[in-house]
Amino acid sequence: MSAALPDAARLADWLRAQVRPFRGGVQVEPLAGGQSNPTFRVTAGEHRWVLRRKPPGVLLASAHAVEREFRVMRALQGTAVPVPAMHALCEDASVIGSPFYVMDFVEGRVLADPALPGMDPAARAAIYSELQRVMGAIHRVDVQAVGLADFGRPQNYLARQVERWTRQYRASETERIEAMEHLIAWLPAHLPSHEEAALVHGDFRIDNVIFHPSLPRAVAVIDWELSTLGHPVVDFAYHAMAWRVTPDEFRGLRGHDLAALGIPDEAAHAAGYCARVGRTDLPHWEYCLVFNMFRMAAILQGILARARAGNAAAADAQATGQRARRMAEAGSRLARQVTGA
Repeated sequence: MSAALPDAARLADWLRAQVRPFRGGVQVEPLAGGQSNPTFRVTAGEHRWVLRRKPPGVLLASAHAVEREFRVMRALQGTAVPVPAMHALCEDASVIGSPFYVMDFVEGRVLADPALPGMDPAARAAIYSELQRVMGAIHRVDVQAVGLADFGRPQNYLARQVERWTRQYRASETERIEAMEHLIAWLPAHLPSHEEAALVHGDFRIDNVIFHPSLPRAVAVIDWELSTLGHPVVDFAYHAMAWRVTPDEFRGLRGHDLAALGIPDEAAHAAGYCARVGRTDLPHWEYCLVFNMFRMAAILQGILARARAGNAAAADAQATGQRARRMAEAGSRLARQVTGA
């Protein structure tokens, strides 16, 4: 069901009215990669766009927020954060069956493996330096100036995030995972009081950045579904989680010889990010990592639940979702290292 293409004739009529006039019909083909919102390439003559829609079926509350994605990327046009050009948002589900938006198709490379196979060490180092720059640019956005001052409630961000992802996990739970039970109890009991506020991406992984076809330059940051106003250290810790987990747990770098690859270790990558944003420390770092492992486990559990319900956005959703237990166990191990319980 999730792979069903939008009705091309109805979509073509809407595009001609809302985006730009063109002759003839449209070709629609699915794009691989996304686990949440089905994404398609739309071709009309010389024009190429990307359509991103909510999946069909019953959805978790506040999930699949294509409206928020559209708003934040439109607000970031012309800033130091590279995003695709946004064209139109359709909240009328009758057009293709669910709300969607249309943006430019951006040519470039999506680097799915953070170990960057096939590159030389200098090229890998340049890619990671660019990731530091782009994440720093996100966290330095003047939300008032770009019209995002009301994009979220940063107060008590971590407490509300723990509550939110506990609810999301419970709503999609398919079996008991003892490590998740441990984290659901541990996280509120060790909640730090330090608060900061910035625009946060929420899912800043290397494969959510499109790079120039040949240069180590980001040309678009995508998948803004989880963006809000929140704690920048929590957001960066999600990105840095890759250094703490293995490829088998979830697209991690742990176990690789980073020095040989030319990839900075966690401390060096964090230092590079801090230099970009003028920070001197990353408070409550280990807690932020534990939280993000918990959150990722909850996200993976949601993917597994959608796969079993038949409305997942990707063909590999079942295999991806089954990593929820491994991510929860990684978070639980780190939590025990931090506090001994």
